[in-house]
Amino acid sequence: MAITKINGGVTAPKGFLASGLNAGIKNQTKKDMAMVFSSTPCAAAGVFTTNLVKAAPVKWDKEIVTTSPYVQAVVVNSGIANACTGAEGLGYCADTAAEAAAALNIPKTAVLVASTGVIGKQLPIDKIKYGVTALSKVLGSSREDAKLAAEAIMTTDTKSKEVACTLELDGKQVTVAGMCKGSGMIHPNMCTMLCFVTTDAAISHELLQKALSEDVVDTFNMISVDGDTSTNDTVLVMANGQAENTPITKEGEDYKTFCEALHFIMLELSKKIAGDGEGCTCLFEATVIGAKDKNQARTIAKSVVCSSLTKAAVFGHDANWGRILCAMGYSGAQFDPEVVDIWLESKAGTIKIVENGIATDYSEETATKILSEEEVIAKMDIKEGNETATAFGCDLTYEYVKINGDYRS
Repeated sequence: MAITKINGGVTAPKGFLASGLNAGIKNQTKKDMAMVFSSTPCAAAGVFTTNLVKAAPVKWDKEIVTTSPYVQAVVVNSGIANACTGAEGLGYCADTAAEAAAALNIPKTAVLVASTGVIGKQLPIDKIKYGVTALSKVLGSSREDAKLAAEAIMTTDTKSKEVACTLELDGKQVTVAGMCKGSGMIHPNMCTMLCFVTTDAAISHELLQKALSEDVVDTFNMISVDGDTSTNDTVLVMANGQAENTPITKEGEDYKTFCEALHFIMLELSKKIAGDGEGCTCLFEATVIGAKDKNQARTIAKSVVCSSLTKAAVFGHDANWGRILCAMGYSGAQFDPEVVDIWLESKAGTIKIVENGIATDYSEETATKILSEEEVIAKMDIKEGNETATAFGCDLTYEYVKINGDYRS
């Protein structure tokens, strides 16, 4: 079944409302709080940071997703991460949920929360509560309402990140949409990345969680900006069933089609994060082909996209293929370096720079043109099988150091 990309955000699926505004958390100008609300109860699924140090909202959401019979709202703040804040910080999650529950007339256990920003500071809970109440009064279903929410969750992002699509399930049109934020502290196994996916599909909690958990392996867990795994990484999916398709309660064609749509949304958002890495000038993809299994392909691709030297070479538009082969070699995956082929690709063309582990007689001028585009791909054939994997990252620039040198100020 065809998946059709549409112009939309988290309000595109039936029954979802959203908005964003300034609550004065960090200043009086930037939007810093967002809310997404479903008019009816939702099945929910979530995946979270693998960092041992987990922010209070991560702890709250893991409990809600696991134990609550349904959810209906997500409250998000930017500016302060509510991480490493002890019992007080976890209490503020409960306070935020209680405020939203009262404003929206839903149970506290139906409210998810998320935070992003500086680690170690306590939330200004009075401002958070004000924001919750104010948001509840301005929620809307328009395209602009979705944009306001997407803008409000940004930190060092240079642009908001949204995507939506439609598909058909059981003769009904179903919509899946999402928004996310992420620019720095981005690394495989989830990142300083918040992602919220909404859908009007009818699907069980169990299969929604299965679909999300399996898809994140090849989407958000394959992106890296700087090698730092955050304390706050969260992906949440809410499904309210308002499309009125026959509920998906077992694996089959409808489940497969839904998974394809979810993958489309997750992949698009992953690439938007990687391409908006702090200070970056381009999206850098590393694709491994000819692998004997998925794990081998993923491991090598992630190693290349995480290599600081390779990322710096991409920034300098330098076809320094030795850095790519080196990163492949220390990935931990086994392969024969003497049979590896490497290409560089972009809108400017394709050039083979390595054949059987040795440099080809390629044109440095042509390679530089290829590396000068906004999206650059390094493709590596290890000639051991038929599996493939792609990792997503960006170049490493002077601006990245500048941004993170004075992040707290």
